[in-house]
Amino acid sequence: MILKGFKEKSNKKHLNKLLSERQVNVTDKKIESLGVILNIDEIDDYELFRGLATSLGIHVNKLKIIAFSEDDKDTPTVWDICYNPKDIGWKGVVKNIELQEFLDIKFDALINYYTKDILELKLITAHSKSQFKIGIIQSDERINDLIIKTKIKEFNVFKEEMIKYLTILNKIKNEQ
Repeated sequence: MILKGFKEKSNKKHLNKLLSERQVNVTDKKIESLGVILNIDEIDDYELFRGLATSLGIHVNKLKIIAFSEDDKDTPTVWDICYNPKDIGWKGVVKNIELQEFLDIKFDALINYYTKDILELKLITAHSKSQFKIGIIQSDERINDLIIKTKIKEFNVFKEEMIKYLTILNKIKNEQ
């Protein structure tokens, strides 16, 4: 139990380091690839994000979704990648090879669709090499570049607002 507390403190320190070193560089480059990080314990509808990608004009092969579950048991295989707290080690080290491959992809945009304040979710978001991070309001506003204040179950509101702001920021084509 004591080691778990030390590990959590180590990971929090690593998260703060990652967020303080982050260089925010927002350009008007169009979004062509999309990554999604979600908490499967909060929302588990994979098709919502496929529809969102289609609305943004992103091909399905340029969409990659990973899901997080606080439960260590295997989750449905519908997800591209599913990880849990055991996949993150001391100092934020990623132990899961598939998860590390996801993090190494330089997505044009990354959607963080979760509201629970879970350290492992925030670490994965901070580790991502994504150019532009979009999310629902969270306790740490340094994680996302664009924050949409909505409830997790109000996906259509999130989608409409995101498309509106991405159009204003010239990140998507105006053909929507």
